[in-house]
Amino acid sequence: MTEKIATRDAYGDALAALGRKRNDVVVLDADLSGSTKTAKFAKAFPDRFFNMGIAEQDMVSTAAGFAVAGKLPFLSTFAIFATGRAWEQVRQSVCYPNLNVKIVASHAGITVGEDGGSHQSVEDIAVMRVIPHMTVIVPADGPETAQAIEAVAEHHGPCYVRVGRNKVPRISEPGYRFQIGKAHVFNEGKDAAIIATGIMVAEALKARDMLKAEGIDVSVINMPTIKPLDAETVLAAARRCGAIVTAEEHSIIGGLGGAVAEVLAEGQPVPLMRIGIQDKFGTSGDQEGLLSYYNMTVDDIMKAVKSVIKKKKQQ
Repeated sequence: MTEKIATRDAYGDALAALGRKRNDVVVLDADLSGSTKTAKFAKAFPDRFFNMGIAEQDMVSTAAGFAVAGKLPFLSTFAIFATGRAWEQVRQSVCYPNLNVKIVASHAGITVGEDGGSHQSVEDIAVMRVIPHMTVIVPADGPETAQAIEAVAEHHGPCYVRVGRNKVPRISEPGYRFQIGKAHVFNEGKDAAIIATGIMVAEALKARDMLKAEGIDVSVINMPTIKPLDAETVLAAARRCGAIVTAEEHSIIGGLGGAVAEVLAEGQPVPLMRIGIQDKFGTSGDQEGLLSYYNMTVDDIMKAVKSVIKKKKQQ
């Protein structure tokens, strides 16, 4: 895990590549193209790029119009604006009529860092996941992001793809192919399973290796699609290990942890602990400091694994 690239950079490259393949692709941005990396598409295809200004609600509605006209619109802004300021337009103008609009939101989660709590979107997965017809994807690294953009372009219907600001290590294994609605199992352990998404997949892999040195055998599962969730893989892990930990850079309410809890409650109740933001807003700080402040470090994942294993043995 040495090569690092921000998932927003991978998105910019993938979008430009998609533009070369398909002339129906149009891109809209809310005056943030340098940050969201849609500027790469704008430079290559200026006649298919639309800077909508600081007007996210108008941008979403315009994207819906492009979809009705037969175009394939990708729209981008910061996650806090795409899912907060424009939520009603996403629901009413995109998802209610089930239009083929792709929302790729950058600067999600607490790793926006010094931008502070007002710009740190820790609710976006939950508010997108709850809308009917919406597909929700959180890539873990650059290669997975590139494949996810290709996949959502082929998938008909509204999609929300969450990408980040900071560089993250490459964790995708050779030959890996992203599929909407499918998890990737890195390894099958017998003591517990860590189900992670986004930047927390790399942290889960570190925790796995450190736990192995202590004689604890855990699975690590990358869950890039939060909706539709790969319930089959979740239940298989629960049956095999009997203990689950989830890890996400998002509130544990309504995100990956909530989705996994729903599946387990209905299909295979086992001890579960959720690593993520515990019903709080974000705050200003650097990435490592914030992960520590919100108890989302490798050590925190390891403690959670040991806790669910203990609970399993007590049953």
